[in-house]
Amino acid sequence: MSNTSHDISTLNSLIATTIDSVDGYTEAAKDSESGRFGALFTSRAGERRQVASRLQQQVTSLGGTAEDDGTALAGAHRVFLNLKSVITGKDDKAIINEVEAGEDHIKAKFEDAIRDTELSPAVRALIEEAYVSVKQGHDEMRDIKHSMER
Repeated sequence: MSNTSHDISTLNSLIATTIDSVDGYTEAAKDSESGRFGALFTSRAGERRQVASRLQQQVTSLGGTAEDDGTALAGAHRVFLNLKSVITGKDDKAIINEVEAGEDHIKAKFEDAIRDTELSPAVRALIEEAYVSVKQGHDEMRDIKHSMER
């Protein structure tokens, strides 16, 4: 596999996961019972859209076709979340727990990509730049989750 095709494949995987994150935050904003976290979730969804867009632009500049949809697994997960939200009554704590679990997943995907020694330096730098946003989102949701456990 050429370096460019490996870069494109890695970026497209991260794009799909980032789109899943956008969708997750969008759903969480709709489900947030008190509206307490709705604006935060909406803001994070917008931020993740920007991350996905930057990664998509890089894929295009490398001559590839950029991913424009999330993963099938995440679609199934959203269906489960919707069912769970009906059962739990759209409880903010349950929503935060699910969002934080999604954040763990995206953070791990970006960390794996950063450790990939076969990526070109330019693509690794872009992924590291995007990771700053991902890590901030993860840490914020983790902190909110822990504050609700007290």
